[in-house]
Amino acid sequence: METTAPHDVIGRVEKGLLVAGQWRPAAGDPKFAVEDPATGQTLCEVADASPVDAAAALDAAHAAQSAWARVPPHRRGQILRRAHDLLLARKEEFALLITLEMGKSLAESRAEVQYGADYLRWFGEEAVRIDGTWKVSEDGTARVLVTRQPVGPCLLITPWNAPLAMPARKIGPAVAAGCTMIVKPAPQTPLTTAALAGVLTDAGLPDGVLNVLPTTRAAAVTEPLIQDRRLRKLSFTGSTPVGRLLLAQAAGTVLRTSMELGGNAPFVICEDADLDAAVDGAMTAKLRNIGEACIAANRFLVHADIADEFTDKLAARMDTLTLGAGTDSACDLGPLIDQRQRRRVASLVNETVAAGARVRTGAVLPDGPGYFYPPTVLTDVPAGARITREEIFGPVAAIQTFTTEDEALHAANDTEFGLVSYLYTRDLNRALRMTEQLETGMVGLNRGYVSDPSAPFGGMKQSGIGREGGNTGIDEYLEQKYIAIDMTPPAHTSGAREDRARPERSQ
Repeated sequence: METTAPHDVIGRVEKGLLVAGQWRPAAGDPKFAVEDPATGQTLCEVADASPVDAAAALDAAHAAQSAWARVPPHRRGQILRRAHDLLLARKEEFALLITLEMGKSLAESRAEVQYGADYLRWFGEEAVRIDGTWKVSEDGTARVLVTRQPVGPCLLITPWNAPLAMPARKIGPAVAAGCTMIVKPAPQTPLTTAALAGVLTDAGLPDGVLNVLPTTRAAAVTEPLIQDRRLRKLSFTGSTPVGRLLLAQAAGTVLRTSMELGGNAPFVICEDADLDAAVDGAMTAKLRNIGEACIAANRFLVHADIADEFTDKLAARMDTLTLGAGTDSACDLGPLIDQRQRRRVASLVNETVAAGARVRTGAVLPDGPGYFYPPTVLTDVPAGARITREEIFGPVAAIQTFTTEDEALHAANDTEFGLVSYLYTRDLNRALRMTEQLETGMVGLNRGYVSDPSAPFGGMKQSGIGREGGNTGIDEYLEQKYIAIDMTPPAHTSGAREDRARPERSQ
C-alpha cells in the first residue's frame, strides 16, 4: 500500500468475513454501512455475519486448535514480532484508516498504531516465557509438575473507541499462548480489525487461528458461540451492562472470562498540587480520544481553595481547541463516534445544567455535518447528578469540590466502578496514603495517562475481571495443569529388611 489517500486505504481493506483463512461474504450476502463520523457519509459496506457464519468460524478455530497449540513458543513469538514490524511499516495507512472510521485525529491514531504494535511485540516476547514448576511432594512420594497450556478457542469482543489497540491487546496474548480465536469487532469500526488480521496473515499466522466476524447482530452471533462447549474463553471490552449479560450467558458452560468494563474515573486535585501540571494532566485524561475512552477522567474533584483557579485555567485551555475532521492537521478534536453518542452527551450536559450546574465553556452544538461536540467545562455540578454516575464518553469536564482528604476519598470511591483514578499532590505521604485507599485497579499519580503494554490493565468492582498486558496478561489465556508423578520406591525383594517407620528417600 504505497499511498495514504482515503479511497485507496478503504479500497484495499477486506470487506468480508475471515473464516478458516479465507475472506468470504456472509451467508446470504447481507452487508452493513460503515460511516465516517466527521461527515456522516458512508465509507463502504462490510459483510454482516450471521449465526451460520459464527458456527463456521468456531468450526475453523476448533479444527485449528490442536495443531496451533503444538507450534513452538519461539515460532508464535516470531509471528507476533513480524506482525509488529509490518504494522509499523504501514503506520500512516493504519492511522488514516482509524481516523476515517472512528474520528480521532491523525496524531492520536498514529499513537494508537504504535500502542497496538507494542502489545504484539510485548506478547511476542512473553510467548517464550511461559513457564511452570517442579517440586517434591510434601510426603516425598511424588514429584509435582505444574505446566501451563492454552485455554483453547477464544471469543474476543472489541469496542469501537480503539479499533486497533483493543484487538491487538487480546490477539497478542491469545497467539502467544497458543489459542485460536474469533474476533467480533464493533460494527462502527470493523475496517481496522480486518486490516490488522491481514497483517497477522502476512506475518505467517496459520489459517483458522484468527477468524473475524463483523456483524450488526451481536447477540444473535455471540450467544450461540458462548453456549457452545467447544469455546473455552471469552474476553470482552465494553459497557458494564453488556458485560453482565455476557457473564450470565457464560455461566451456563462455566466459560473462562475476562472483562474490561465501564469506568467512572475520579480526577482528584489536592490543594498542594502543581496546578499547571494538573491542568496538563486533565487535558490528557479528559480529551484523549475525544473523551471516548474507558480511562477518561469522568469526575473532577478539586480542593475548594484552588477550584476557581483550576477551572479558569482548564476552561482557557479548552477554549483554544478547534473541532474538525481528524484528517485535518489544523484541528485538535474530531467528532464523536455517531449521532446516538452525541445526543447522549448533549443530554447529560443539558440535564446537569438544568439541575443547577454552570457552563464555563462549550455545551453549544456546532452547525454542519458530522457528530461533533465542543470541549465543555461545567462547575457547581450537583451531588449525585447522572453525569457523575455514568461514563460521559465525550469532551465534558464536570467539576465538583471537596475540603478534606476523607471527603475526596469518599467521593472518589462512591461508585460501583473501579477502573482508574487520577491524583495530583506534591505530598509523598498523602500520595501513598490516598493511592492505597482509592478503589481502582489503576492510579495515575501526577500523571494523566496510565496505559502501558508492560503493565496490568484492568479494574475492580464492576469495572471488570482479569487483566490485560503486563506479566500477567498472558495468564488469561493459559490453564494450569498439575501432574503428580509417582516416585514411591519399588517394593523390596523377598527377605529384604523393611523399615516403614523410616521416611522413604527418593532414588
